Amino acid sequence: MDAPAQAEIYTVSRLNQAVRQLLEQAFPLIWVEGEISNLARPASGHCYFSLKDEAAQVRSALFRNRAQRLRFSPDNGQRVRLRARISLYAPRGEYQLIVEHMEPAGDGELQRAFEALKARLSAEGLFAEQAKQPIPALPRRIGVITSPTGAAIRDVLSVLKRRFPALPVLIYPTAVQGDHAAAEMASAIRLANERAEVDVLLITRGGGSLEDLQAFNDEHLARAIAASQLPVVSAVGHEVDMAITDFVADERAATPSAAAERLSPDGTAIHQRLVDRSARLAGTLQRLLQRQEERLLQLGRRLDSQHPGRRLRDRSQRLDELDQRLRHAINRRLQGRGEQLVSARRRLRAANPGQRVREGQRRVETLRQRLGSQTREAVARRQAQLTASARALEAMSPLATLQRGYAIVQSPEGHILRRASDLQPGAAIHARLASGRLDAIVQRVDDDERTE
Repeated sequence: MDAPAQAEIYTVSRLNQAVRQLLEQAFPLIWVEGEISNLARPASGHCYFSLKDEAAQVRSALFRNRAQRLRFSPDNGQRVRLRARISLYAPRGEYQLIVEHMEPAGDGELQRAFEALKARLSAEGLFAEQAKQPIPALPRRIGVITSPTGAAIRDVLSVLKRRFPALPVLIYPTAVQGDHAAAEMASAIRLANERAEVDVLLITRGGGSLEDLQAFNDEHLARAIAASQLPVVSAVGHEVDMAITDFVADERAATPSAAAERLSPDGTAIHQRLVDRSARLAGTLQRLLQRQEERLLQLGRRLDSQHPGRRLRDRSQRLDELDQRLRHAINRRLQGRGEQLVSARRRLRAANPGQRVREGQRRVETLRQRLGSQTREAVARRQAQLTASARALEAMSPLATLQRGYAIVQSPEGHILRRASDLQPGAAIHARLASGRLDAIVQRVDDDERTE
């Protein structure tokens, strides 16, 4: 075959650019509904995921300026509705959706009801800052209103155990989803106020869709929180989730774990130093990524092609890939530092005065056990002596004589008779035996002395 003309030969890049133009021109903004999977959130703030149904899937990109406008936090397995443009990621030749807007599928009615209730309660003053109570810095006991089997209570107890294990927690078990959940939580708030057995209440549950969180958007529950004499902290769902209880509560926490952090005392100095170093490292990384992103933006402005914005997004996706590799490297470095920190903590615990106190307590316990053993031995000796004395006393007892067959004879007046001459025939006598008494009449008197 003859070689094709030079004008008919496409490079791969030119082919992908041509295909992208065809896709973008053929499809305007469209609505697509499906389920999120393979969700990734790099430090740039962009979101990358696959949108799938039962038979197919398509790669999708939600860039940072659009992601910041979302009213919810997308998650794997969540069904969403997108308004998007169709494009092509030229470096890999992958067709993808460029997302302009995203909302949970079926949440439109619930969202409108949420906004209407929020506006009405706000107008009544239930959200006013001057009505909010201060949260105690060191509560004596925390009350938690949530499901006793949910992930939220496990997160709360885990954080409290790590930060301050001695802080008591009282759980008021309720449903957190379903038709009766709001009424149960409102009743728990009133019960806690009646008993006055905690210093602060935490009402919480894990994340979910707007429908899952609907119990926390109930007007009766909101008014129960507003009427509570105990301060109330609301921690519902993920950081981006907002519920009516978050606005009416005295304080809102982003997550159940964040609420536990807020209500428990500060951690150790070592933990604080680790947090500071992590923050500095994250700041350094963020500044580095920001400089790289700014440099990328500058390079994008210098591009002279027909669509510089698209080329800039392509470079931004490449930056995200490099960012992931950098994070993996940093995590390995942090793991080594973490092992050093664990070793330092072990040395710190070894030098802790608490260890010496525990050793002293063990010695006191040993001495207490020795004292108890010696006391029991002394009591046993005294009991043995008492038993011997009792036996000797019993041998000399008149009752012992009676047991050998003798009797005690008394006159009707109760005098003990020792001589037969003290009686005359026909006299009445009383005889006491080892078992029982006898009444008798004297038939005959034999005087031992006269007999002799």
